[in-house]
Amino acid sequence: MNYLVLGGGISPEKDVSHRSATAVKQALVAIGHTVTYLDPADKSTEELIEQAAKYDGVFPILHGIGGEDGALQTEFDTAEIAYFGPRPDACRNTFDKAVFKRLLEAHSLPTPRWNIISANQLATEPLTKQPFVLKPISGGSSIDTFIVRQIPFDDEPLLEALNRYGTMLIEELIVGHEVTVGILKDTALPVVEIIPPADQDFDYENKYNGATTELCPPENVSDEQQATAQLLALQVHRISDCGHLSRTDIMIDSDGHHFIIDTNTMPGLTDQSLFPKAAATAGYSWTELVEQFTKLIK
Repeated sequence: MNYLVLGGGISPEKDVSHRSATAVKQALVAIGHTVTYLDPADKSTEELIEQAAKYDGVFPILHGIGGEDGALQTEFDTAEIAYFGPRPDACRNTFDKAVFKRLLEAHSLPTPRWNIISANQLATEPLTKQPFVLKPISGGSSIDTFIVRQIPFDDEPLLEALNRYGTMLIEELIVGHEVTVGILKDTALPVVEIIPPADQDFDYENKYNGATTELCPPENVSDEQQATAQLLALQVHRISDCGHLSRTDIMIDSDGHHFIIDTNTMPGLTDQSLFPKAAATAGYSWTELVEQFTKLIK
């Protein structure tokens, strides 16, 4: 088959996208497919769609704006181009964190208390009276995410970010075990437990510097808690209409309560990413996993 792999793009997550897309390209070539690699930032939308239509399928391995917001997927659907990954509805359900939170609440799924605030609301926001997280309404890889554990706190960096973004999402900080669950089509992969370096968080740096310990299977999460996490991730995958794949991040507090944090419709696929790690525990080599991806293209 002749595939087009898209990597990079215009979002702050473009470096991670390049790494993921390069890994997918290499696996496709190893399997025996013909592959062209393209950065969509180098083409107009019209040029990109015209070129994409020449291939048997497209792998848009793109994160953030221009990749997981549904815009490109809508163009593919309109042009009847076969591609891997989320459909526009899944992007709309998950890319905007406020929309995603409301979807969870509508289905009575557990998530930390939250609000959308601007800079002039920071001082009076009730959630700032306890440890909290402040993050962009859209985007991933923990870019511009602030985890505030000490109250009172230095508000200067938070106000700078709020002024830059206009509004951001604030939510209560859940302390406990962090896990993530990948879904391939409609099957939950093994749970991955995430343990950042001592006294640090699973931020952008620790996601990609190799310092975080990622255990699959987990060592500090019971079988029952893992089963609950998998069930929640499957529910999120289905109500969000994620389709081909997703990865849901969940916190488990000291009382064993689960809280859904986020869902990624195009999770990282680098050699350090969590989705391939879980798939490996399930028995998929990297090339076998990518071969599964090719079977989902439509």
